[in-house]
Amino acid sequence: MEKIRIGEITEVTRGRLLSGNADAQVAGVTVDSRSAEEHVLFFALTGGARDGHEFLKDAYEHGCRDFVISDPDKAAGLSDADVILVRDTQDALEDLAHHYLAGLDIRKAAVTGSVGKTSTRDMLYYILSTKYKTVRPEKNYNNEIGIPLTIFGLDRSCEAVVFEEGLAGPGDIHRLTRITRPNSVCVTNVGVSHLEHFDSREDLKRAKLEIADFLKPDGTLVLNTDCDILSKNDVDAAYRVISCGTQGDEDYVVSGVQDKGPEGVSFDITAEGKTVHFDLPVAGAHNALNCAVAAATAAPLGVGLEDAAKGLEKLKLTGKRLLMKEGNGIRVIDDSYNAAPDSMKSAIDTLMNTGGKRRIAVLGGMNELGEGSRDAHLEVGRYAAAEHVDVVIGIGDKARAIVEGAMEEGGCFASWYPDKDSFYRDLESRVTRGDAVLVKASNAYAMSEVADRITGQRGE
Repeated sequence: MEKIRIGEITEVTRGRLLSGNADAQVAGVTVDSRSAEEHVLFFALTGGARDGHEFLKDAYEHGCRDFVISDPDKAAGLSDADVILVRDTQDALEDLAHHYLAGLDIRKAAVTGSVGKTSTRDMLYYILSTKYKTVRPEKNYNNEIGIPLTIFGLDRSCEAVVFEEGLAGPGDIHRLTRITRPNSVCVTNVGVSHLEHFDSREDLKRAKLEIADFLKPDGTLVLNTDCDILSKNDVDAAYRVISCGTQGDEDYVVSGVQDKGPEGVSFDITAEGKTVHFDLPVAGAHNALNCAVAAATAAPLGVGLEDAAKGLEKLKLTGKRLLMKEGNGIRVIDDSYNAAPDSMKSAIDTLMNTGGKRRIAVLGGMNELGEGSRDAHLEVGRYAAAEHVDVVIGIGDKARAIVEGAMEEGGCFASWYPDKDSFYRDLESRVTRGDAVLVKASNAYAMSEVADRITGQRGE
């Protein structure tokens, strides 16, 4: 982070300097008292499970002498410190992040979508890195706290940044985009995740498209128009809209997709009269379309298809996304980071392209699906059976419907367990040497533990 004056921070956050020196400078920002230290500004956020004001003393004892607070009564113990009083510390954090980012000469891309947004973000990072010094968020920094922290990690040496903008409820994407003001943005798809917060997929689509709310006329919006609800015709704006898909009439056309199981996926992308071949070292045929979306988003920022293909040869995805693990003579696809109906089906496709004596799907629940949750789980079970998965195992309450769907479709063995421990008791009889196994569920279920247990990477 470039240094910034306390006086400037006070002005930008519409605060009041209770004590300290307006000419003092900070070189970092944190919301965690454990990382607060000298010359790092600590924001006492109040919206979470704990009030950040409770940790002012801890931050002070770590050497921090720069604070943004909203409760003046908590400033009493902060002697010899620079203390800024604001109305709302979260709003102040966002205002400062927007101001700081606006002062940097940097190319900005942003990604949202029901599934695939983190993978697409990673792809954008590798593509842009072929030409620019590029930054992407750490961990799952895609909300109103993580995005400002990513911004404060930038400095004048950075040439490009990729943001991931997550959605929990109406207005979230607009709020995040107000901070980031990207030059080129994309929507990977509009699925059924988060429908408990919206009345319909149309409402969810409108919320996703808020990522383009602050695009200037020279900005670009990229859409995956293979998604049944996304179309260029839905967008009437001054900025450019680019379509990506597999039907053949899009601006970026994906063709010749070859799913090579754990070895990755290969395909062609045609755009502006040019066709370039791509070889991705990550599994999942769905990643071909994610790649096209990433390449189309990078193009307005100055990186062409050839460089995109070269950059993606080095691709490594964040988190437990289609990780290949082997142990006990068993090959496991650990895709336990997240789950939605479409990504479940795609992972099953990858399983079926993976060599093994039997193909076994060990599946947990999918969260944030609203009233259609049971039907979505049934659909995944039916799909697994229709694709000839040999064994379908469901773990947890929601996954019971997956097993029911598989049994309705027929043609496979299906079994349900209420929890992981009960599955572990049958593990040796359910999964044996030579099998190929998919482990997938929403991240909250920590199903990576199951993948590790199967391969012997976790003790009894």
